[in-house]
Amino acid sequence: MLNSNQGIIVVTTDIWTTSNQKRGYMVVIAHYIDDSWNLCSKILRFMYVPAPHNAKMLTKALMECLIAWSIDCKLSTLTLDNCSVNFCMMEKMKDKLRHDNLLLKGELLHMKCCAHILNLIVQQGLSAIQSGIESIRESVVFWTATPKRVEKFEEMKDGVSLSSKRKLDLDCKTRWNSTYLMLMSVIPYKEST
Repeated sequence: MLNSNQGIIVVTTDIWTTSNQKRGYMVVIAHYIDDSWNLCSKILRFMYVPAPHNAKMLTKALMECLIAWSIDCKLSTLTLDNCSVNFCMMEKMKDKLRHDNLLLKGELLHMKCCAHILNLIVQQGLSAIQSGIESIRESVVFWTATPKRVEKFEEMKDGVSLSSKRKLDLDCKTRWNSTYLMLMSVIPYKEST
């Protein structure tokens, strides 16, 4: 499908390290308009990236993927998180890609991820109430740690005649939307304390 595509291709990539394995992974996704003018998104590769996760190693992994899919000459932009290693990686990517194939000779190659920017802004705002969030998080961790505690929580909830059927949600500290969901899951129980 990508070989027959006559248009340009936008690539997004994200890199993260698993907490339990301490291994780094990269996902590479292509976005393009097909011949019927439909927006398509395809995962090209989900790969393990050995340490160190520096600009050189990440550039190598990404370039291998782009070349394997023959889209290094159809690339329009790369969207990445706003971390310093990605800025260095983008400089290396510009050196490896042919400038005459790039939109405005690579001036627009690096697109900063808006979701990451929004997350950084919201995390900064949440820092003002961080101690309260930590207390709530510790409570949710306590009550959801074992099936026995979940059962006890349900018994206590029934004992005070709370009508909420909502379960407690534990957040991921780095994802503001999951912190929001955690806070929304505990609000019905605030009035009973």
